[in-house]
Amino acid sequence: MKKSLVTALAVLTLFSCKNETEKTAENSKTEIAKFSSDVEESSVIYEVNIRQYSPEGTFNAFTKDIPQLKELGVKIIWVMPIFPISQTKRKATGGDDSKFASEMPKEEQHKYLGSYYAVSDFKKVNPEFGTIEDFRNLVKTAHENGIYVILDWVPNHTGWDHVWIKEHPEFYTKNEKGEIIDPINPETGKSWGWSDVADLNYDNKELRKEMTSDMLHWIKNENIDGFRCDVASNVPLDFWQQAIPQLRKEKDIFMLAEAWEPELLKEGLFDMAYGWEVHHTMNRIAQGKNTVKDWDRLMEENAKKYESNDILMSFVDNHDENSWNGTVKGRLGKAEEAMTALSYVMPGMPLIYSGNEYGLNHSLKFFEKDSIPKTKGADWELRAKLGKLKAENKALSGGKNAASYKRIITSNDEQILAFEREKDGEKIIYLANLSNQVVTTSLPINGEFVDFITGKKIILNVKINTQLQPWQYYILN
Repeated sequence: MKKSLVTALAVLTLFSCKNETEKTAENSKTEIAKFSSDVEESSVIYEVNIRQYSPEGTFNAFTKDIPQLKELGVKIIWVMPIFPISQTKRKATGGDDSKFASEMPKEEQHKYLGSYYAVSDFKKVNPEFGTIEDFRNLVKTAHENGIYVILDWVPNHTGWDHVWIKEHPEFYTKNEKGEIIDPINPETGKSWGWSDVADLNYDNKELRKEMTSDMLHWIKNENIDGFRCDVASNVPLDFWQQAIPQLRKEKDIFMLAEAWEPELLKEGLFDMAYGWEVHHTMNRIAQGKNTVKDWDRLMEENAKKYESNDILMSFVDNHDENSWNGTVKGRLGKAEEAMTALSYVMPGMPLIYSGNEYGLNHSLKFFEKDSIPKTKGADWELRAKLGKLKAENKALSGGKNAASYKRIITSNDEQILAFEREKDGEKIIYLANLSNQVVTTSLPINGEFVDFITGKKIILNVKINTQLQPWQYYILN
């Protein structure tokens, strides 16, 4: 009798423990609502560079700041690659004269940390950033604050000491001598110069299975909400057609392609692609190389190229631009604020890169430790205002059910950009002088408006010309 009672209690305890474990696991997965297309309409996406975000360069240092990102309208955090970095052929410098850490003076080699995109293991975290428990806390904290987390995934290549190099050399592209090679530019047939990584060969079916399995690992076991896929167009389209449906079966996720090709956005594949040409056009207008006519031409081309429910990410900065092509302030100069505002009010989803919110004004080192400024000022205030407008006004819906975009014709179509966004009866007008000259223009608009940024009343009359200072802009509500 006593033995039976002990057995019964043991079974009951085991069942209770199991039940509690299941509840805990279930609770951890229900901290945030399932990702849906509604989220995409009003989202701001934030790219975090863990290494450079703080002096510590750790998950924990970033995690404590996640709650305040809500002030900026952030609903999606894109975490740059968190995986261990290859020691073999670890990069010390980039560009045409790039060098490996091993080529530098021995006493300096320790400071060259390598590229995040030279992955040595897709299932582990870089100890430089902390532990897997630290990363789990990052995801948990984001979810508790209503923010989704996507991982930067590197499907095109691995570092040179990835386990696959030894165990599965058949996963890699090889030259005529049978040697594994670094990635080739398909347009030129020559190396990209990414000598710290080895090119993967997607003709191999087992590689496809392993890559998909590794991606599923992070969804199933670490509760992430999707991926930003590096150079997604360099991976065969049919891989994405095979892999992404498997990922979506596991969970409702958000998929961002570092690519512009429209076919990547079809058939439920990627949710969003890069607005690269929009970005380049904004740079060229700011530098006097393009005019508003070029903007109009691009918008017309995009309307034909992409379907109405396609989403492009709009940005004035990202990790590549900052490190290799200069700062926002260096590229945009006095046009910075007008172009930043444009990236929020145009169709699409705006991006903040680590440091933009603090007025980052230097190119972050890519292979060494660096740090962003952390003092809130005008840049934080601007993005907080724009994020609030993006979140609350349906006229800025930028997802699969986006607000309309209607160009307003002015008398100075090379310098003045004016357009209206509208949805469900809500309207926003963006009016800007995108030139370095004072411009007087006539507008086919009558009425009294409020400029969202300054709160000032603006009266527009079709019979009265409007004067705009260089790079002056309004967001009229």
